[in-house]
Amino acid sequence: MSQIKKAPEVLAPAGDRERLEAAVEYGADAVYLGSTMFGMRSAPANFNAVELADACAYAHSKGVKVYLTCNTVPRNSEIAVLPQFIENVAEAGVDALIVTDIGVLQAVKKYAPNVDIHISTQAGITNYAAANEFYNMGASRIVTAREISLEEIAEIRAKTPKELEIECFVHGAMCVSFSGRCLLSNYMTGRDSNRGDCAQPCRWKYALCEEKRPGQYFPIEDDPQGTYILNSRDMSMIEHIPELYAAGVDSFKIEGRAKSAYYATVAVNAYRAAVDGFVESGFSPDYKPEKWIVDETYKISYRDYCTGFFFGDPADDANVTFRGYNREWSVAATVLGCKDGFLFGSQRNRFFEGDVLEVMEKGKKPFDVKVEELCNEEGERIESAPHPMMNFKFRCPFEIAEGAYLRIKN
Repeated sequence: MSQIKKAPEVLAPAGDRERLEAAVEYGADAVYLGSTMFGMRSAPANFNAVELADACAYAHSKGVKVYLTCNTVPRNSEIAVLPQFIENVAEAGVDALIVTDIGVLQAVKKYAPNVDIHISTQAGITNYAAANEFYNMGASRIVTAREISLEEIAEIRAKTPKELEIECFVHGAMCVSFSGRCLLSNYMTGRDSNRGDCAQPCRWKYALCEEKRPGQYFPIEDDPQGTYILNSRDMSMIEHIPELYAAGVDSFKIEGRAKSAYYATVAVNAYRAAVDGFVESGFSPDYKPEKWIVDETYKISYRDYCTGFFFGDPADDANVTFRGYNREWSVAATVLGCKDGFLFGSQRNRFFEGDVLEVMEKGKKPFDVKVEELCNEEGERIESAPHPMMNFKFRCPFEIAEGAYLRIKN
């Protein structure tokens, strides 16, 4: 009897409740999030004890798993509070804890024996020997180091127990340091990158300054704008779903807990559609997602894309002289509902009567709608919707789902 093939998991970031709901509603199989301690992202709002329990209950009601980050490198002073923290998050209902430190791993086994253990990319797993040892220590999943290729991942898959799941980052920002273990932020700003507080100085503009010529700056390359030699491109593997699957990757992880709910929505929607298309193709090694699915990844803020180390050393492809994000589209509004031939919405960025907006609904190819008979909440005709969060309506000849996004090209 042939073995039933299992679709890869779409794993989404959830920096707060809004982003959690966006990821869940648009098709994530699982989400990863942080609490107020021991997580590698301090910028997002994260979840306190009550919020975490509510988040788990909500996600589980939708059939979605919750993985909690506990992957900082803790100091001596934090170890005493670790047992209570682990017990609390286990009681809240998390399905797995993502850990880096082996002391934390042992604590999870002791204080939350029924919670799965996932080993963070921060652990830098690049070989099957390390993967097997973590499995022997109780891990049910590893998140591979970002510096290894699909060929190396395939060998790890072949030489580890089939029960050990493999998770990889497939989309989003990358770090130039080894598996994110970086001290640049610590030295330059005093913000510890290994404790969730990275200032991302790798994204800054750098030039040379000669000792005898203070204040005179020389570009490292022949570029009048300076250079960004530490600034990595973003990763996008949406066109390589079959290759990831063939290498044995069980979970496709989208980076971005510090990014917006719109980012989570679009990224999850795109990867959900791509994975579903792959499954519908019969897991064909020749599968390519439809063009609109790939195009979605260019309708969020992004740095120029690359495929990281998956196909070998990226060399110059991973570093750019690009000075910021590409932002080619903006969210004009979110849809509150449709009634009596009108669309009702809540504004996010200014748009005008007569504009053509693009509609993004879950799992569907985007389509256009023209703004006609634009009115404010009181029903008065207006030329534009200029105020953030203002309610409006305009005539719409078809039904659009509540929660859909209306976008406008910049």
